[in-house]
This record gives sequence, C-alpha cells and structure tokens, in this order.
Amino acid sequence: MGSMTTAFLVTSLLIVATPGTGVLYTVATGLGRGGRASVVAAFGCTLGIVPHLAAAVTGTATLLRAGGVAFEVLRIAGVGYLLVMAWTTWRDTSRLGVEPDPEPRSAARIVLSAVLVNLLNPKLTLFFFAFLPQFVPREGSGQLASMLALSGVFMAMTFVVFAGYGVFAAAMRRHVVERPRVVARIRKLFAASFAALGARLALDR
Repeated sequence: MGSMTTAFLVTSLLIVATPGTGVLYTVATGLGRGGRASVVAAFGCTLGIVPHLAAAVTGTATLLRAGGVAFEVLRIAGVGYLLVMAWTTWRDTSRLGVEPDPEPRSAARIVLSAVLVNLLNPKLTLFFFAFLPQFVPREGSGQLASMLALSGVFMAMTFVVFAGYGVFAAAMRRHVVERPRVVARIRKLFAASFAALGARLALDR
C-alpha cells in the first residue's frame, strides 16, 4: 500500500509540474499582472480539474469517446480556444509594467480564463481515465470516496505547484519588464507553446 501511495504521489507531481496550458497561463499572468493575480490563476486552473473529475466519476468521458461526435465538438472547441490564445499573445505588443494595471482584470475573469485553459487539457484526461483508476479499490463500496480523496490530493498539489510557478514569475517581473526584447521573446514563446498544445490536441485520437 505504501509503495502504491508513493507511486501515486510521485507520478502526480511529475504530471502537475510538467509545463502545460495551465502552467503557461499562470506564469503569463504572474509576469503580466503580479503575484496575487497568478495565485488567482492557479486557483482557476485547479478549479478546471473539477469537470475532469466529474466526468471520471459519472463515466461521461467514456460515453463521449464511444459516441465520437460529442467529443469531437469539444476537442475542436479546445483547439480553437488555444489557437486564439496563441494569436492574441503573438500579436500583443503592450508594455508590461510593475505599476498597477490601468485596466485590471477581475478575479472572476482570471478564474474563468484559467478554467477554460485547463478544461480540455489532454494531460488531465489521461490522468483521470488511465492513471487514477489503478489506485482505486475494485472491490467494496469505497471506490467513490477513494477517487475523491486521491483527486483532492492531486488538486491540492496542482494549486501549490502552479502558485509557486506564478509567484516566481511575478518575482522576476521587474527584471523582465526592463528588457523589452526579453518580453517580446517570452510572448512569442508562450504563443508558440499555446499553438503547439493546440496542434497536439487537434491530432489527439
């Protein structure tokens, strides 16, 4: 049991820490809007895990995979969203600054964007439908409680790691904004990363 728990924790940490859409969004928020906004973004990305958990518990994702059409619609929507983010990030030439944002985004808008970013994350789909069930007992009546407990650990880990990424990015913000070329290159890197993630989702079968 102890070795299984260790395997779950280590693999979950690797999945969470590997840069993906959520990490990119949180880091971009930290660089653009500061530490507090990055923590809000981390919370939103964590909240974006809930639909994956709900789908795993109810078996909705299995039905979508079986039906084909519904999953294709969701997948195409996810690809479109990532490509829009890539385009707007690439085109963005506004100056980053450490002074208060003249047009601050509300916490609700940051959370909503973060939820949408993580909603169709294929990494989360793989986690909840291929990895997590291996640690849920197949006999007895505790499957639901076990899945919820393990998912809670995964979500807590996600929030802590993402917040760490975002706060670190915010701490480096002043050093970055004083170098316009660095800012431009970082934006191009983010845009290319969003486009690559969109392409990967588009090719997912």
